[in-house]
Amino acid sequence: MSKIKDKKVLVVDDFQTMRRILCKQLVDLGFTRDNLYEAADGSEALEIIKDHDFDLIISDWNMQPMTGHDLLVKVRQEPRTAKIPFVMVTAEVSPDNVFKAKESGVDNYIAKPFDAQTVRRKVETVFGALE
Repeated sequence: MSKIKDKKVLVVDDFQTMRRILCKQLVDLGFTRDNLYEAADGSEALEIIKDHDFDLIISDWNMQPMTGHDLLVKVRQEPRTAKIPFVMVTAEVSPDNVFKAKESGVDNYIAKPFDAQTVRRKVETVFGALE
């Protein structure tokens, strides 16, 4: 198994500040900045996904024109991307949204606001304990 620094992660959020925060926390966990990709919405993410194989996608729920949930559905429909771990970031952790995302194949949630330890725990659910 390759090391955490070799894992490719796509961070999708319509707020550049949130992307920057998540990428900083991922670097602090041991990921390499060169393996972190950013997209401002689901449509942009799909374009990036066409050209790269990712080990993890972390996406905000509330974006326009394509939401994180819409991105999740499209990722799960494609055989090449269907198994990529997908973590949803959202301020709205309503039971309906949780159910909808679980049915669509989300692997985990990060509720806003969050801290570095929360990101660590969620990433560890995908990759195992980080050292």
